[in-house]
Amino acid sequence: MANGERHPVRATILVVDDDAGIRESFEAVLAKDYDLLFAAQGPDALRIVSTRDVNLVLLDIRMPGMDGMEVLRRIKELNEQTEVVVVTAVKSLKTAIEAIKLGASDYITKPFDTHEILSLIKRAIEKQELLKEVLYLRSEVARDHRFENLVGRNPRMQDIYDLVSRIADNNVTVLLNGESGTGKEVLARVIHQQSNRSQRPFVAVNCAAIPAELLESELFGHEKGSFTGAIATKVGKFELATGGTLFLDEVGSMRLDLQAKILRALQEREVERVGGTRTIKIDARVIAATNRDLKKAVEEGTFREDLYYRLNVVPITLPPLRQRREDIPLLVEHFIGKYNREFARKVKGFSAGATAALYHYDWPGNVRELENVIERAVALAESDETISLRELPLEISILGGDVIEDIQKAGLSLREARSHFERQYILNILEKVQWNQTEAARVLGLHRNTLAWKLQRLRIDSRAQPFSNG
Repeated sequence: MANGERHPVRATILVVDDDAGIRESFEAVLAKDYDLLFAAQGPDALRIVSTRDVNLVLLDIRMPGMDGMEVLRRIKELNEQTEVVVVTAVKSLKTAIEAIKLGASDYITKPFDTHEILSLIKRAIEKQELLKEVLYLRSEVARDHRFENLVGRNPRMQDIYDLVSRIADNNVTVLLNGESGTGKEVLARVIHQQSNRSQRPFVAVNCAAIPAELLESELFGHEKGSFTGAIATKVGKFELATGGTLFLDEVGSMRLDLQAKILRALQEREVERVGGTRTIKIDARVIAATNRDLKKAVEEGTFREDLYYRLNVVPITLPPLRQRREDIPLLVEHFIGKYNREFARKVKGFSAGATAALYHYDWPGNVRELENVIERAVALAESDETISLRELPLEISILGGDVIEDIQKAGLSLREARSHFERQYILNILEKVQWNQTEAARVLGLHRNTLAWKLQRLRIDSRAQPFSNG
């Protein structure tokens, strides 16, 4: 799955009938489109269902020994999601009703019509796929999906867009590197949307946000009764993502034993649920993401080397926002438009002072932090015209971040620290007087020419244009 072509998983059908001729008839009709398993007796059927991933069972009702009704009941105890169609030579409404009460999805009578059985099987398989879709949607219902297009004209971002267009459709495994908030999940969704899997689920798992003891169950699922609290069978994220994309965020936080199971899933394209013995075929493209240096983690023994190379087929590193400041105006415009629609506002943009503050802030939280600031500003803006400096968070509007910490990290001299503070203070005053330099000079107690000199020395553009939306 790392760099080969997509391998769709064919549905597996178990035919249970003591009549060899009937088994051969089903094989002739179904072998082209489905993987087939056969059992002549009930106990053999139960052994197969307990050890193999079976999508549909075609179950004869009248068999010697354990009859079909008992087999049906036990199949549903083993795996309630397995579809069962009962096959009977007796056209008995009572038999059909009893079977459906026990969990059968439908029934057919012998001798069966080929077109009828093919249509019935197709419906049963589609029903099972729909169930998985419903389970996926239920698991994601609380999530705030964000499908914004990637925004940026920075050369490094343009190179990333070009790479994405080349690898999106070939199912290669991708490892996204970058600081928290740089947009790794947004990029993963874009890769999914541009791929031939776009009509199937995009399933995201934050490996760092789920307790280690629960992450295995989240990824691989669990069987009913496999541990305390497992009151029902749960389908794992690998299964839910079949046909689509599984996004493993913060993959570097996983325990070593779980890393081994992820590696096996990637290599063998199959998983086992917690507490289960059945191998379940999967067809999920994996995109992983991390803000850690995985190569260093390999050297330290906290991340498996074989898994690292399996994930790192196509590495993509997203730059932090402070290294792509030219993209800030585009991102600001994008988020103003988004939250204008969400909050029914008509904010036009940011004032010149607010613009300068946004541009010069270092954004330790990257694009995510910028979006949060814009969301807050649009929601709290007093005017539908522009957002002023005073409506930005204090750390941005006054000092452009935690200045003392920044100065310590940068090793700035007292002169440089003074200049940093002076620049932000002058910006605040200019904002308050709507960039009237004569009035600003009066408030600051400076000559007009002295202020002009300071603006030039501190690289404050008196002609600065605000960020605007439209």
